[in-house]
Order: sequence, then structure tokens, then C-alpha cells
Amino acid sequence: MSREGTFESVRDMEPLAREGLRRALLSLADGKRMMGIRYSDWLLGAPSIETGIAASSMAQDEWGHARLLYAMLKDFGIDPVEVEHERTPEEYANPPALDESPQDWAAMVAASVVVDGALSVALEGLAEGAYEPARSRVPKMLAEEAFHHDLGVAWFRQLADGSREGRARLRDAALSMLASTLAWLTPADEIGEAQSASGLVPEGPAVLSRFVDRYGESLARVDIDVAAVDPDRDAWDSDRGRGPGCPDDDAVSRARGDLNRMLLVE
Repeated sequence: MSREGTFESVRDMEPLAREGLRRALLSLADGKRMMGIRYSDWLLGAPSIETGIAASSMAQDEWGHARLLYAMLKDFGIDPVEVEHERTPEEYANPPALDESPQDWAAMVAASVVVDGALSVALEGLAEGAYEPARSRVPKMLAEEAFHHDLGVAWFRQLADGSREGRARLRDAALSMLASTLAWLTPADEIGEAQSASGLVPEGPAVLSRFVDRYGESLARVDIDVAAVDPDRDAWDSDRGRGPGCPDDDAVSRARGDLNRMLLVE
């Protein structure tokens, strides 16, 4: 332990808490990496040049955040380069809603609120926890996430208050993502409980309450009551801290940089 009951290194933690932190960092990093991939899918397909440029900026933010989070795995004796470039799709720990690319702009907007919102809330909890490296490194990421929040909520409001078809598509997409994302955000297994008990992240109800406070009003615009949605914990994968499935092969190939990996100069 270091000052005021915080942890300077994972070596000072109980095994289950340490495993919880490792899982949380990897899950956040993978979520950020895949969120960046999904934003990048819409650089040219967004409704306007301006939204495409915004999506490009957000994709860059997410990839930068992912690299910083992967680098924090060094404290566990894990090589971040191997994690970034050598894993199979089945090893990714991102929120399940990012396994496939959003099928239309309404689904991308839903993901920007539901999934990117969950990533921001999880990141915020990590920054407030007892792990000193996160407390010092995450705040800059949160400042950039504020931009994502403002744009995502604005896009969501525009579609929710627009045409009947756009509103219906937005609602269907958000509902399809919400249950699995809430389960990812509030893991209720032994590892997740040990992590919160050690002060590394807030307890699940506090995290869920923050998500509702932040995004509940937006989702209510399409008649979604977040509090009425049960987290989907079926076939829970404790190793990855998520439900079943994995990202599609194309997304993982892009995330790993397979096509041009031989040209990389570190």
C-alpha cells in the first residue's frame, strides 16, 4: 500500500483483487480499441462531413486511450505488444455490443451513448479507485471523453426527436445493446466483488446509478427505462468479464494491424 490506503503496485493486492484489476484494465482497453474501430467504420458513412470528422476524432481518442490502458498491464508482467497484436478474437474482453459493426447510423449513435457511455463511467470509477497509476493517468482520458459524451447525447437527441423511422431504429439499437453492456459494466462475479471490496472501483449499484444519472434522460427520450433493464449475465465468461461471443475477425485483424504489421517500426 502507499499513501491513504491506495495501491502503488499490483504486488500489494490480494490475488482476487489483482485479477479483477487486470481484467478491468484489459476489458477497458479492448472496449476502447473496438469502440475506435466502430467509430472509424463511419468516417465516410456518417450523415454529414462534420459528423464524419467528429467520428474520426473520437476514433483517434479511443485508440490513444486503449494504448495507455494496455501499457498499464506492464505492472502485471504482461507484454502490451503481445496483448495488442497477437491475441485471437476469443480472447478479447470488450463489451459484447461492439462485437459487430453498427448496421446504420442510428445504431452507431446508440452505441455512442450506451457503450461509449459505459466505457466512460467505468473509466471514471477506475480513476477514483485505490490504484495509484490509474488515478494519475486516467483523468486526461476523461477530459477527452467529455467531448464524446456531448456529441453522443446531441446526436441521440437529434434522432430521438426526428422522424418516426429514425426514432424506432435508435430505440431498437439501444435496447439490443443495453442488457449486455450493463452486465459488462457491473460484473457481479467473485472477481468483480473482490475488486470493489478492495476499493479499486465503486460497487456495482453505484456504477449503475452513475450511468443512469448520465444517460437515463437520453434513453428515456425513446421510452427506455434503464432501471427496468436487467443485465444479461447468461453464459458469463469470468475470465474476460463479459458475456459470450467475440469480435468479428475483420475487426480484430484491423485492431491488431495484421495487414501492415511487417512494416511497423517501434
